[in-house]
Amino acid sequence: MVGDKLLSSYIAVAIFLIVGLIFPAVLIWLNLILGPKIKEKDKKATFECGELPIGYAWHQYKVQFYIYAILLVIFDVEILFFYPWATVYAKYGYGVFFAGMLFLLLIFIGLLYEWKKGILEWEVNVT
Repeated sequence: MVGDKLLSSYIAVAIFLIVGLIFPAVLIWLNLILGPKIKEKDKKATFECGELPIGYAWHQYKVQFYIYAILLVIFDVEILFFYPWATVYAKYGYGVFFAGMLFLLLIFIGLLYEWKKGILEWEVNVT
């Protein structure tokens, strides 16, 4: 009886994963087959409201923004871990409390390391 419930929950997860992998692949394949094919060079050109384009529209972004985006993701994931922890740590005692504090300490040590290495310093390049 318990094994059947466990198996049915795994079947639901397997179906979810299969659909989650096949559906985007089918959509990408359909887009390649049915989508428009751009053959003219002018179709890919930059368009500035009927005016002649000034300069080159394709440019690279600075890597500085990447570091801040990664830090944002790290701290967002940290907050995602702390919401459930904050609701249950009182029920499970000091072990869970200290595990959460250790996690917070490790994140903080990583931030201090990045700060000390100068990764968070903003460079202004005037060219």
